[in-house]
Amino acid sequence: MTDLNPVAPPPFVSLMSLYRDWLRGQRGLVFEGHEALWSWSVDEQDAFWQSIWDFDAHRSPTAHSAVLADARMPGAVWFPGAQVNYAQRVLRHVEAAAAAGVPAIVSENERGEVAEMTWPELRRQVASLALTLRELGVERGDRVAAYLPNVPEAIVAFLACASIGAIWSVCAPDMGVQAVGDRFRQIAPKLLIATDGVHHGGKGMDRSEVVRGLRDSLPSVERLIVLASPHASQPLQGDVDFAQATSRDDAQTAAFEPEWLPFDHPLWVVYSSGTTGLPKPLVHGHGGILLVASASRLHNDTGASYEANSLGERHHWYSSTGWVMWNAQVGALLAGTTVCIYDGSPGGSKAQPDWTTLWRFAARHRVTLFGAGAAFYASCMKAGVELGRCGDLGRIRMLGSTGSPLSEEVQRWGTAQFEALGTRDIWWNNLSGGTDFCGAFVGGHRELPQQPGRMQCRLLGAAVEAWDDDGRSVIGQVGELVCTRPLPSMPLRFWGDEGHARYLSSYFDVYPGVWRHGDWLSVNEDGSCVIYGRSDATINRHGLRLGTSELYAAVEALPEVIDSLVIDLEHLGRDSRMIMFVVLRDERVLDEALQTRIAGAIRQAVSPRFIPDLLLQAPEVPRTLSGKKQEVPIKKVFLGQPMGRVVNPDAMANPQCLAWYQAQADALSSGEPASLVVEVAGVSGVASR
Repeated sequence: MTDLNPVAPPPFVSLMSLYRDWLRGQRGLVFEGHEALWSWSVDEQDAFWQSIWDFDAHRSPTAHSAVLADARMPGAVWFPGAQVNYAQRVLRHVEAAAAAGVPAIVSENERGEVAEMTWPELRRQVASLALTLRELGVERGDRVAAYLPNVPEAIVAFLACASIGAIWSVCAPDMGVQAVGDRFRQIAPKLLIATDGVHHGGKGMDRSEVVRGLRDSLPSVERLIVLASPHASQPLQGDVDFAQATSRDDAQTAAFEPEWLPFDHPLWVVYSSGTTGLPKPLVHGHGGILLVASASRLHNDTGASYEANSLGERHHWYSSTGWVMWNAQVGALLAGTTVCIYDGSPGGSKAQPDWTTLWRFAARHRVTLFGAGAAFYASCMKAGVELGRCGDLGRIRMLGSTGSPLSEEVQRWGTAQFEALGTRDIWWNNLSGGTDFCGAFVGGHRELPQQPGRMQCRLLGAAVEAWDDDGRSVIGQVGELVCTRPLPSMPLRFWGDEGHARYLSSYFDVYPGVWRHGDWLSVNEDGSCVIYGRSDATINRHGLRLGTSELYAAVEALPEVIDSLVIDLEHLGRDSRMIMFVVLRDERVLDEALQTRIAGAIRQAVSPRFIPDLLLQAPEVPRTLSGKKQEVPIKKVFLGQPMGRVVNPDAMANPQCLAWYQAQADALSSGEPASLVVEVAGVSGVASR
């Protein structure tokens, strides 16, 4: 229901300030500024993580014998002896939230269908499905695979699995049989939960054949639960209908309680992007995810203490189920916060683009915490979105951004939009972390100064540094992002990775015992941070290295440029060759005048050294399903590697553009003039998903 009366957020007390007060009262600890608190959190890991356990009122029927019993990376051992359960932490809010009259989940889809699920109803459905899973033979440690969109049923299914100790793994229905099979085959799921159709980008899509093919390719699957949709041409036959599996409402359902599990019991398996080779199946534990969620909540201010706020906190972070931000969105339930989820395209359809979709959704459902990929905000700015025309957005107090670096220009645009609405202190919570450990290394702090394009600080507990070529920590310089001490949510292991060989080669091949994340990072004197893109996509020009984000910020500030991609081709014994691809607005053409303007923008904002050797107009920038630009795979193609070896189209958001890039690579390798293939019609932007 639309709230016709503007409602301003009431005064609040940040969670970070409440935590500092608690440390002073309970531990006698006082810190002057965030940097001092951060230093303590990484130097005194036992004391810090025990304080997080106590402050957020975690409990266990058995005591833990240590906080960090073994600090090796990989192989750290946290809270041995403790028992936890993710679902139990969520469902503990049922009575209080029901008494306050706040819903657990608010959902909407492209067809305008809106639903609210109460906390008691969430508990009932989770219990019903958990009991059904047990009846179908699912036991503790069994894997349950899901092929579901961003709908309430996906949250119910995840919590039901977690409640009985089954291991959850989900893929989004915009992925094909091969991509999903590459992921699920590695973990040999016992049961599959799948939808037979979805609606995205303005049209319904039948997924029944995909599910049939998927089941045929997964011999380990014994049972299938089907979430029926109106989009399948023929009904998909399963062992159980999802609606039936969640319909129980009896004494056994009412008496159901989640099982206590060891702290390191696997919670879910998530996957790396899988654009090259098989995706890495990352196993995370219940306890580690819960502890890091509690620490991250201090930075995200999720569930902050409001005075007389009867409406409650409402959290929306746009994501598909295939991106780790879906896990983060569900994690808001751990704080008793209402999650608001949207199932559909954030930018309308190709026939009718509309970048106001999520803003109008946020206005209708009185969202207080709004998050999306950085590319979403850039698309809104480029499309000329005016937030004043999107309804009452006055309750939004945080704008979250992740997925790729957010440019200064885009952040200033968003701030100006909210200032025009009368919101003078809108807070940008810019984050950077990864699926790898289901968390953030650098991010926001409600009380610290904001600087567009920067993360405000390093997160508590995250021993993050920027290292130079000699492995020394540097301040005010760009270096490799490393984490020198373990975090509870780092992967327990890769599924099926005997001897941790794949795990070690992924993060510890350069600095043994130190996590190398693969990003360029600068830590400034004031503690703020800037991410400069992937370190393996570095531009190296005449001895000077540069992360790609600075080039993108300069070029994409031009009104004609919607998107861009840059690669630096380094052939042995030859000078490097830097190529930039630009996606242009409407029917614009990359003529000589625009090439000169692009070169001028780079010269002024970065350096003449980084003006590309070649500019090409592209139809789209290739991106993963989570919206990340595919710099490294495209670079490899232009260096002569086969496209099929370096890119998995099923893991791409827009695989249709790959043929164009292959054609460019072939033309350049044969010496054909690039102008033959420069002009492209029908360009369009791609948002982070």
